[in-house]
Amino acid sequence: MARRQSLHGQWSSRLAFVLAATGAAVGLGNIWKFPYMTGENGGGAFVIIYLACVLAIGLPIFMAEAMLGRRGRRNPINTMKLLSEEEAGGTYWQLVGWMGVLAGVLILSYYSVIAGWTFFYAWDTATGVFVDADATLVVNEFNSLMASPMWLIFWHTIFIGLTVYVVGRGVEQGLEKAVKYLMPTLFALILVLVAYAMTTDFFGDAMKYMFQPDFSKVTAQTVLDAMGQAFFSLSLGMGAIMAYGAYLPDDASIAETSLTVVAADTSVALLAGLAIFPIVLMNGLDPGAGAGLVFQTLPLAFGHMPGGQIFGTIFFVLLIFAAWSSSIGLIEPAVARLIENHGMSRQGAAISIGVVVWFLGLLTVLSFNHLSDFTFLAGTIFDNLDFLTSNIMLPLGGLLIALFAGWVMCKSSSVEELELGTGMRYAIWRFLTRFLAPTALLVIFLNATGLLNFASTTSA
Repeated sequence: MARRQSLHGQWSSRLAFVLAATGAAVGLGNIWKFPYMTGENGGGAFVIIYLACVLAIGLPIFMAEAMLGRRGRRNPINTMKLLSEEEAGGTYWQLVGWMGVLAGVLILSYYSVIAGWTFFYAWDTATGVFVDADATLVVNEFNSLMASPMWLIFWHTIFIGLTVYVVGRGVEQGLEKAVKYLMPTLFALILVLVAYAMTTDFFGDAMKYMFQPDFSKVTAQTVLDAMGQAFFSLSLGMGAIMAYGAYLPDDASIAETSLTVVAADTSVALLAGLAIFPIVLMNGLDPGAGAGLVFQTLPLAFGHMPGGQIFGTIFFVLLIFAAWSSSIGLIEPAVARLIENHGMSRQGAAISIGVVVWFLGLLTVLSFNHLSDFTFLAGTIFDNLDFLTSNIMLPLGGLLIALFAGWVMCKSSSVEELELGTGMRYAIWRFLTRFLAPTALLVIFLNATGLLNFASTTSA
C-alpha cells in the first residue's frame, strides 16, 4: 500500500527518532527506580533476568508499537482506528489508542509533581543544605517539602511549563531540537558520575553486586519485578512510542532503531546503578532502601563525601533532564489528537493539555499533605492514579498492542513495515509478539491487580 504521511511532519533522520524515543523511554524509572529495584531483589541475578526480559518482552513490543505508529501516521487513537478498519474491518481497536493517550495524561499529572522534587533537591544540594547533614535533617527536608503544597505546586508548574514549551514548538523545531541537547547532556552527566564512582574504593564491589548473580536470592517476585521493569522502563503501552513512530521516516529500519533505543535505555539504567551503588556502599547504606534511595538516602551520602555538593547537584540535574525528556513523550499523543481532530494550533493544543495536566497534578500534590488521610481502594489519590496507570492501563495496553500486531494485523502488513523479510528474524519477532510477550504481560497484569497471587506463593 502507499505509505501515509504524518500531518505533523517527521523526524529529520533515524538518529532524531532514536534520540526522541530514547528520551521518552529514559526517565525517573531508569535512574530512580532501577537501582533500588536491583537492590531490593539481590543485585546481579535481577539484572540478568531484567536484561533477558528486555530482549524477549520489551524489544518486540517496542517494535510492534513503533510499527503501528508508522503504519497509521496519526495520533494513537486515529492510528488504531485506521488500522482496525484495514486489518479487522471495525474500529473497536481504537480503544487501545484512547487508553494509551489517557494513561499518558494521567501519568504526567503525577510524574510532573515527582519530577518537581528533582528541582528542589538540585537547588538544596547546590546551595549546600546537605553538607554534613545528619539523617534527621535529610528526612525533615523531605517531609517539609511534602507538607508544603505551595512549593510542590511551584515546582510542578515549572516542570509542566518546560514540557509545554518544547511540545508547542513542533516535531522538528521543538521535540527534535530538545532531545538533540537533552539526551547527549544526560549521557554526559551520567558518565561523569560513573567516572567519579570509579575513583572510589567501592566501584569493584558495586560491579560484583550488579553483575555477579546469586540465583539463590531469586523468587517469583524477582522475575515479576524484572518483567515489569523491562516493560515500564521503555515507556510502552502509553502511546508515546506509537506517536513517535508516526514521525519515523519511511527509509528508517524499525528493527535497527528499536534495538538502538532499547540498548540506550538499558545502558542508562545500568550506568545509573554503577553511579549510585559505589556511593551507597561507600557510606554503609542499604542498596535496597526502596523508593527513598534517591530522595533520602543519597542526599545524606552526598553530604558526607568529598565533592558531594558538586556531584550531588550533577545527579539531580541528571534527573531533571531524564524526567523532562520523558514528559515530552507523555504529552505528545494527546496534543497530536487535538491538532488532528479539533483543528487546534500546536501551541494551543500543548497549552490546553498542559492546563489539564496541571490541574490533575493538584490532586497528587494534595495527596501528600491536606488530603493524605483521604484514602480509598489503593490508598491516597496519588496511590490510586499510580495503581490505575502502572498496574492496569499500561500492561493491558501493551498486551493489546502485542495481540493486534501479532494476531490481528495480517502477516503481509507487518512484513512490509518491519522490512525483516520472512526469514528467521521475522519469525522470532512474530513468535515473541504473539506468544511470549502477551503471556508475560498477562501475568504482570493479573499479579499487579491481585487476580493472580503468583508472587507470594511460588519461588523460582
